[in-house]
Amino acid sequence: MEIKVFKIGGQIVDDADQLQQFITILSKIKGNKILVHGGGKIASQLCMDLGIAPKMHNGRRITDEATLKVVVMAYAGWINKSIVAQLQAKDQNAVGLTGADCNFILAHKRRNSAIDYGFAGDIDKVDASFLETILTKNQIPVVAPITHDGKGQLLNTNADTIANEIAVALAHEHSVDLYYLFDKKGVLADKENEQSVINEIKIAEINDLIDKGIIVDGMIPKIQNAKAALENGVAKIILTNIAELDKSLDHQNVGTTILK
Repeated sequence: MEIKVFKIGGQIVDDADQLQQFITILSKIKGNKILVHGGGKIASQLCMDLGIAPKMHNGRRITDEATLKVVVMAYAGWINKSIVAQLQAKDQNAVGLTGADCNFILAHKRRNSAIDYGFAGDIDKVDASFLETILTKNQIPVVAPITHDGKGQLLNTNADTIANEIAVALAHEHSVDLYYLFDKKGVLADKENEQSVINEIKIAEINDLIDKGIIVDGMIPKIQNAKAALENGVAKIILTNIAELDKSLDHQNVGTTILK
């Protein structure tokens, strides 16, 4: 089975026009596909509306008990079901999921961190067979960034990590491509030049690109996730934006492809 896993971040989730554009593109892509989405700013705004101050560290949310209730409502509720409904409007039979559904993603509360991230989850296991069952019914799993520990505790889990672990779990039996969609055309050789996209990166080149300051900031964990996925069987990883993804439907080479 050939499977494409797509991860969209907050900049797409927060922008109704971009989200609709992505859903239109996704609906045209043939074959087996899985969508993992982030949370965007909706949870932060909802926290403030409820008098809960959002707490972040290096772009990661610190999830205390009150914040956990809000992010579950926002991510697994409004955002997830809105995406599912928009896919249904495109005749795409989608099903919204969290890691707690059918014990699909088992995680544990983050340990041994210099920062206490609260109810942040690190993944232990993904049930690939559950996803296979959905895909064989020509349905699209739409996964919110919420997992559980198997003991009744929900956990807020990084969406990039979820996409990565889903791709790796499926890659043991299938050919899997993983797409990270964000605001750039790809990895840029010059961050001031939007046209300086590096079309192809091999694993052996990653550390050198980090040392040279070409891969920086939030791109570093994305690339490190990509490296781990490729080392664990994922066929290829593409980093790009929505406009470039649309071009890929015409079989154009777009964005940055990371290869083993």
